[in-house]
Amino acid sequence: MARIGKFIAIFFAVAGLAAIDGSAFAQKDKDKGGGKDRQEQTKGGGKDDKDSKGGGQTKPKKQKHENGKNLVGDKIKKNGKHELHKNGKHTAFIDVQDGKIRGVNVKHAEKGDVPVKKYKTNQKVVEGTSSGIVPVNLVLTQYMGTTYIGYSYYDEWGDEVIYWFPYDMVYDPYTGAVDYVPSY
Repeated sequence: MARIGKFIAIFFAVAGLAAIDGSAFAQKDKDKGGGKDRQEQTKGGGKDDKDSKGGGQTKPKKQKHENGKNLVGDKIKKNGKHELHKNGKHTAFIDVQDGKIRGVNVKHAEKGDVPVKKYKTNQKVVEGTSSGIVPVNLVLTQYMGTTYIGYSYYDEWGDEVIYWFPYDMVYDPYTGAVDYVPSY
């Protein structure tokens, strides 16, 4: 009987701990932050973070994935700087040299250059333009060992726009690239 009482006491103690969802930890911090909640401080919320040197946001509202290979098209054959894509007041440019992409630059119409982050992943993030039925053996070879390089920036709505290219289209694919972790 005493054994059952111990189990019941432990059960209620664990259930009580599980019920704490962090709301007790979101109390006002009077020493730092001037009355902001701790959750607000850790999220990096506020206009100042978004506008300061390239939108140093920690988590975008959503991600927009673009197939860079399809956007480039025949521009890859001609050296120089080419317009890749327009998104609101942002325009993305690629720098092509000897059939490879040397880099991606993004310009805001009013504010100038926007910082661009470089990602790498082995996951296929965007679909190609293949139409019709694709044999299974071709689909499997696409996923095996293919690395994709993505160049991203934050637009004026706080969304992260990422242009994805197969690694063999990029001149120096791995230098400066960080592992891509999708935001859900």
